[in-house]
Amino acid sequence: MKITAAQLTTIAGGKPGKDNVNSVVIALDGYAVKTGLDKPHRLAHFLAQLAHESGGFVYDREIWGPTAAQRKYEGRKDLGNTVRGDGRKFAGRGPIQITGRANVTRFHKWCVNQGLNPPDFVAKPDLINTDPWEGLSAIWYWDAGNPTGKSLNAFADRNDIEMITRRINGGLNGYDDRLHRYTRASLVLAGYAPTAIKPFQVNAQKAGFLPKGKDQLDGIDGPKTRAAIHLTLAKGEALAPAPVTQKVDAKAPGLGGADAATGGGLTTIGLGGVVNTLQEQLTPFSSSGEWIGRLVIILILVGGVLALGGLAWRWWANRKKQQTLAVMNGEVQ
Repeated sequence: MKITAAQLTTIAGGKPGKDNVNSVVIALDGYAVKTGLDKPHRLAHFLAQLAHESGGFVYDREIWGPTAAQRKYEGRKDLGNTVRGDGRKFAGRGPIQITGRANVTRFHKWCVNQGLNPPDFVAKPDLINTDPWEGLSAIWYWDAGNPTGKSLNAFADRNDIEMITRRINGGLNGYDDRLHRYTRASLVLAGYAPTAIKPFQVNAQKAGFLPKGKDQLDGIDGPKTRAAIHLTLAKGEALAPAPVTQKVDAKAPGLGGADAATGGGLTTIGLGGVVNTLQEQLTPFSSSGEWIGRLVIILILVGGVLALGGLAWRWWANRKKQQTLAVMNGEVQ
């Protein structure tokens, strides 16, 4: 599926920057198919996150104060800011705000690996805000530049807005707005007006994507409506439902960056659920992929099995000792 500048402007609402909109369209024209963003249900998540991060495609770079948080960019090793002045030089750019010398360097290498001929973003980071690089910077982050090191399409396939937000934001900052923008983007991609929630609900009921009953036709984009939107955009593809591994307060502000907002208690039950939950919690610590997380999980599970085995052995040995003493004392014939 191709997105047009007119559609993206409608999704954004307000008065988006024409150049900013065109940058995203240009990048998607060339790289949507290669990165799997040609599928509407994935594209909706991608555009919703970009729309939030860019304030409706109004901003294509971080506004420098400097704020207290921006002052802390200087010298941050996790951002690769090792040279004096890197903090301001590598402030966020692009619709998804690529920040830090390390991320800019990784984006440049990705472009080279794609067979492109990118300018030297490290020497002149402002060149990120030229075409086609501006839109490509967001596609790179979605495809490989995020903390998982892998495409976020897997979360989009599960309609897991929470995990996509955590991987992009580090927490749940602006979660309500991201949900709202997901609905707008999805409805436009499905051929509706961006606020035509009730008309969509009527048709979703007829298609069997929304439960029966007039109470479901409330014009509110709640979880059931978003699930129906997801199925509509997926057009019959077999998709796994989003797993509920944490109870989160959508209105609680996240801490951003490396300080992710915390949720409530875990609700996943069973060994498979424990493995999945552990892996999701450990993924941010593995920039080279999931293998470190999986290794740690295996070690934890093996340790648990060995511990249970040790307890069982001690119980058995103690029981045998008691039986032996009983025979020696003549208590057992």
